[in-house]
Amino acid sequence: MTPSLRPCLREPIPEIGEAARLLESAVQAHLAGNPNLAHEMIRGADLPAIREWTESLWGSNSPYVQYRPVENAPPSIPKEQRVKLRMPTTAEKNVLHERDGFHCRFCGIPLIRKEVRERIKKAYPQALSWGSKNIDQHAAFQAMWLQYDHLLPHARGGDNSLDNIVITCAPCNFGRMNWTVEEVGLIDPRTRQAVRSSWTGLEEFR
Repeated sequence: MTPSLRPCLREPIPEIGEAARLLESAVQAHLAGNPNLAHEMIRGADLPAIREWTESLWGSNSPYVQYRPVENAPPSIPKEQRVKLRMPTTAEKNVLHERDGFHCRFCGIPLIRKEVRERIKKAYPQALSWGSKNIDQHAAFQAMWLQYDHLLPHARGGDNSLDNIVITCAPCNFGRMNWTVEEVGLIDPRTRQAVRSSWTGLEEFR
């Protein structure tokens, strides 16, 4: 009997929504000229429960990522045979932002582009930690890190066509690694509508 498919590797936890609300309020405080309040809210969004959620998803030992063989699945191909350009162009990214919004197409959590995170870090370096190790990175910004995820992985021959790329969070992207959606028992996100809400990805931060 084939196990039922699921929309995502692990359901989001409420703390992610709480962190998103804090970060939205932090941006509004910043724009209103209250950097001290913005600083405290950014720090407050760095929740240990979010780090645990993220850490549970990526890595080869994740209990939520369970490979199952799929007949006729595309094999891994040598690097020299893969599509040369791995990431979408700026214009293609803009199309993806418009199509998918700023929510993960698998688990639905709010997302923040790297460029926005870097702007906020420059303004609030003591509140938004972002070191070279996972443990040294702000938990909310790490979990909500917007990715351009190839549904047929690049290593398996996937190309940069917009039909093959969806916007996801870092845990869903890195958790799936180079498996196909079918191999980890996920519903193809293209079969359902993208999440729409008032979340803007903190794009208004300046």
